[in-house]
Amino acid sequence: MKRILTFSLLLLPSFAQPSLTIYNDNFAVVRQDVPLTLEDGNSTVSFDQVTSLLEPDSVVLRDPTNTLQFQILEQNYRNDPVSESLLLSLFEGQEISFLCGGDNDKEVEKKGTVIRSGYVPRGRAQTPIIKMGDQMQFSLPGKPLFPSLGDDSILRPTLTWQLNSAVGEGTAQLSYLSAGFTWKADYNLIVTKEQSSLADLNGWVTLTNNSGTKFEDAKVQLLAGDVNKVKEVAYAEMPEVRMQKSMASADRAPQVTQKELDSYHLYSVARPVTLNDKETKQVQFLTSDKVSAQKSFVYEPQRGARFYGQKVTNAGKRDGFPKDVSIYWTFSNNEENGLGIPMPKGKIRLYQKTEDNQLEFLGDNVLDHTPQKEEVEFYTGNAFDLIGERRVVNFDYNKLNSTIKETIEIKLRNRSKEIATIQAIESMHRWTKWYMEEKSHDYEKLDAHSARFTVTLDPDKEAVITYTIKYSWD
Repeated sequence: MKRILTFSLLLLPSFAQPSLTIYNDNFAVVRQDVPLTLEDGNSTVSFDQVTSLLEPDSVVLRDPTNTLQFQILEQNYRNDPVSESLLLSLFEGQEISFLCGGDNDKEVEKKGTVIRSGYVPRGRAQTPIIKMGDQMQFSLPGKPLFPSLGDDSILRPTLTWQLNSAVGEGTAQLSYLSAGFTWKADYNLIVTKEQSSLADLNGWVTLTNNSGTKFEDAKVQLLAGDVNKVKEVAYAEMPEVRMQKSMASADRAPQVTQKELDSYHLYSVARPVTLNDKETKQVQFLTSDKVSAQKSFVYEPQRGARFYGQKVTNAGKRDGFPKDVSIYWTFSNNEENGLGIPMPKGKIRLYQKTEDNQLEFLGDNVLDHTPQKEEVEFYTGNAFDLIGERRVVNFDYNKLNSTIKETIEIKLRNRSKEIATIQAIESMHRWTKWYMEEKSHDYEKLDAHSARFTVTLDPDKEAVITYTIKYSWD
């Protein structure tokens, strides 16, 4: 049963700069200062610096210092900033001027009455109808010239409150949820050809603002963790929240610092960030030049073959298994490697530094959420000069004795100019009870249904692994 979590806004003391706590999946908590000049009795306050993707029922307006006395009687949110089509709707039934093309490419003003503007709030626009003299025209005759912005237009998304208050002046804090914000982590691991050399690891935070509003010198925090958020029908365009996990620091002054918040991780960007609308910005949050990273080669021709709770008595294919030998890289998320802080899920790219100090791309993958003191392992591709071959030499299913016996042969070849250690991983997927009757090499039992043979090959050498395994269910 999935546990339902309750999410509460953490309202901080008043601050001069806007503040954003950004979650991975298209929303943020926004905190802004709202200046208030209150009269005795009813007052009207408007604020037009909010986003166009604000959730109206998430809005909280309060005075953290408790120096102002007011009660909110009514709150209104409008997200229909003035536009040509909106102004046409405000002047329906009225005559306005249009700037039209004339003789000799000279523009002239002509009068026309707006019969239908074509404006449909949050809907598909219709064809406008303009009366020019005695004729109806199903298009705009030219560029409309409006005498004013109308009596009921706004320039930006706006919150308006009706307040009952005592006389006072000060600053209240506005907090709300808004879609249009995302952040993610990306990593670059730079290795050298010499396996004994330490690698460089750089991490970046990518921030994206598609909220419709610019935030100047904002205090930015990033929250990682699985936070439940109900998907309201009225906001079907807003995806359900699926959070990520955490960040890391470095020996030098960190760009991002981390602390725990309830069961989540909260990260603070060290300096103010200006986020323009429709902007993607990157901030470095992790750097270390002492990462001990290891490369390994794995031959796993039965990848995906697992025990699924019942006997597998069919022989299957005898040969024709994949020949690719996979490349994996691993390192520890610990202080010895200059890391040691929970790292969030993100793409990790592998580069190798060449002899002439150039960087060559060797592959990428997705790094999963990695707590501190845990291992990071990721696949980057297949080795060109390493080859594996697997075939079933013998298969015997004895229904009377309730046994299966099969003999497997694995050939591993190293066609490179360097020594290579290859791990051959085999799946014992036919039944729960099994044991090795014969084997050419020692093996390590990884779990109840898999084993690993490890061989080291000199350049241009081959190794042949054979084993006979017996399953029984009597």
